[in-house]
Amino acid sequence: MAALQNMMFQQSNVFDDEDNHESGQQRRPRSIVHIRVQQRNGKKSITTVQGLADDLDLVKILKALKKTLNTNGTILNDEEFGEILNMQGDQRKAIAEFFCTYRICEPAEIKIHGF
Repeated sequence: MAALQNMMFQQSNVFDDEDNHESGQQRRPRSIVHIRVQQRNGKKSITTVQGLADDLDLVKILKALKKTLNTNGTILNDEEFGEILNMQGDQRKAIAEFFCTYRICEPAEIKIHGF
């Protein structure tokens, strides 16, 4: 767990709203992180994550997710959607908790899809 402590991301600034409105700049809209599950064959399924910020190191995030969830995963490059994380199994809730715990994104930015 000591290696995971280095993954804390500080994306939000408490005074960010006030600074942007005083200077006349509008705050940029938050990107939505979509977590979906896809049924493969039988009881097998895949969890996909898309919409993560471009400045994040997805290789480190994937490595930490694989160790934490004890599953396998990969990064796919899509022309339309960018980089997508694929994880084995239905890991929607666990991935959402992981992102919130390590401050990769806020709970309001996460959209969980599926049955």
